[in-house]
Amino acid sequence: MKSSTILGIILIIAGIFALAYQGISYTKSEKIVDLGPIHATKDTTKTIPLPPILGGLALVGGIVLVVVGAKNN
Repeated sequence: MKSSTILGIILIIAGIFALAYQGISYTKSEKIVDLGPIHATKDTTKTIPLPPILGGLALVGGIVLVVVGAKNN
């Protein structure tokens, strides 16, 4: 397999992931109180949004790379 075909497949997978989930969520733990043996923490969930246009561009770019890689064989 050529490197353009492999890169195209990776872009297709990334594009599908970006369109399906539309963001990456993570949890951040913050210390609120730390008094000797007493500890209090707060968990907050944050999301990094991924615009659908980004997923669409990755998907289209991946398809183009796979087609170009197949034609060059």
